[in-house]
Amino acid sequence: MRAVVQRVLEAWVEVEGQKVAQIGRGLLVLLGVGQGDTEEDAKYLASKVANLRVFEDEEGKLNKSVLEIGGSVLVVSNFTLYGDCRKGRRPSFTEAAPPEIADQLYQRFCEFLAAEGVPVQTGVFQAHMHVGLINDGPVTLLLDSKKQF
Repeated sequence: MRAVVQRVLEAWVEVEGQKVAQIGRGLLVLLGVGQGDTEEDAKYLASKVANLRVFEDEEGKLNKSVLEIGGSVLVVSNFTLYGDCRKGRRPSFTEAAPPEIADQLYQRFCEFLAAEGVPVQTGVFQAHMHVGLINDGPVTLLLDSKKQF
């Protein structure tokens, strides 16, 4: 499971011209589910996201998590995180999980994240979405549950 995590002042998702989710200060997470991913991958990444120390403390150091600042997380499914561009000019998505499995693990990730105590908003799985954000920093991190060790 892969995630692009961005620290934001604000983020939102629109589907067919309608805003379906919006958060203030917190994290925008683009989440991709790969072949072979399990609930353990979702649980690991949810805990990692909830506890990442990417917000400044009183001394200006990145020492606080989204939980500690009372922020929220907007999670948007994004199978293109498994796009393989090494060969040719068109990405291959064969490493992405099939939609039925990806949706289930995407939902579980959101449930695990909420269980950590983080308010969670979501995009719409498999919808064409317009995602807006105001980056804070910018602070952008790449996480991969297969690269834990």
